[in-house]
Amino acid sequence: MVALIVILVILIVGGAIVAGRSLRVVQQYEQGIIFRFGRVLGGTRGPGLTLIRPFGDRMQKVNMQIVAMAVPAQEGITRDNVSVRVDAVVYFRVVDPIKATINVQNYMFAISQQAQTSLRSIIGQSEMDQLLAERDSVNRELRRIIDEPTEGPWGIRVERVEIKDVSLPEGMKRSMSRQAEAERERRARIITADGEYQASKRLAAAANVMARDPAALQLRLLQTVVEVAAERNSTLVMPVPVELLRFFDKFTPQDTTARSDEGSLADFSGEDVAKEEAAIEGGAPLEIPDVPSIPELPGDDAGLGKLAGGTGAVTGDAGQAPAELGTKGGTAANGKAAGATEGADGQAERQDSPASPGDTAGA
Repeated sequence: MVALIVILVILIVGGAIVAGRSLRVVQQYEQGIIFRFGRVLGGTRGPGLTLIRPFGDRMQKVNMQIVAMAVPAQEGITRDNVSVRVDAVVYFRVVDPIKATINVQNYMFAISQQAQTSLRSIIGQSEMDQLLAERDSVNRELRRIIDEPTEGPWGIRVERVEIKDVSLPEGMKRSMSRQAEAERERRARIITADGEYQASKRLAAAANVMARDPAALQLRLLQTVVEVAAERNSTLVMPVPVELLRFFDKFTPQDTTARSDEGSLADFSGEDVAKEEAAIEGGAPLEIPDVPSIPELPGDDAGLGKLAGGTGAVTGDAGQAPAELGTKGGTAANGKAAGATEGADGQAERQDSPASPGDTAGA
């Protein structure tokens, strides 16, 4: 009887051990792979209670959920030679548990290393403006680079890649802030100039309308007086009749030629201003008139002698002044004699010397 009880207890304990080694529970988000004597059986075990052989079979569970992995910040130099520091996050999941288990030893570590190297590669291929403004295109390209060597051989699909932060040097941040400030200032000046231009056109049109009727200008003057009197101040307003100003205007000389060329400011439109600006930007070349050349003076001694003879003749003509000039007349006579002597000497030198270009120029 005792032996029967011992045998029964041994059978119960052995059955419990066998049941414990044969029954496995697979969760809903997992897949089970069966290794029988070291070889993988075809197919996977789904969620629920799974029965395997107690001896020779081993089951490994693979998580099929999407994994979010943070990529450590990577430093690199962009294509436009700007040093940046970029970090990202990768979302991936296992699509083939057999490949993820057999083809790669630790797919989590492998995906992390592949994401870091791909991130450094995409930094070198992109410019700084693309990393800051075109995040979508950079994320798609980064996902393609990471997913290309992982989905086929490893059975892991990269669902999404996002760049979290792009750290720039402090000097680059200051330069970008100055650039943005200058751009805002340019827009503000353009808007202000456009407003002044439109206001000037309206004022010119209003002045043209008021000029047609003198009573309109008088009413505008009275309206201004009312606006000034409404404020509590010590300003004294003394309106001057417009007719008095026109009375003084009649005695002012008018430039009829300039007035005939002038036009009303209201007649100018945006097209006229655009034409003038286009003419200024065109940069038409300036027309420089030709300067006449300076004639050359004769360089030989004969020409100098002839020039001296001519000077003596001119000085001698001055000796024909009236005798009432006294001493001045005597001086002029002396000059005439000296001029005649110098002219004779020059004539003699020309006869002795051969003909030269200077003589031809003197003739």
